[in-house]
Amino acid sequence: MAVSQELLDILVCPVPECRVPVKLTADGKGLKCSKCHRVYPIQDDIPIMIVDQAKIEAES
Repeated sequence: MAVSQELLDILVCPVPECRVPVKLTADGKGLKCSKCHRVYPIQDDIPIMIVDQAKIEAES
């Protein structure tokens, strides 16, 4: 079971300066913010939207 589209439609980056919608990464293992470039992991089909758990990736 993957993350539902309904959930993906409402999730935003939790960083107060961002608050932009996050997008599923190409490999489907995370959700990426296009503004701050944080990637939030997905574990057992649950997005972990905790800033300290995110990794910052290069712009792509």
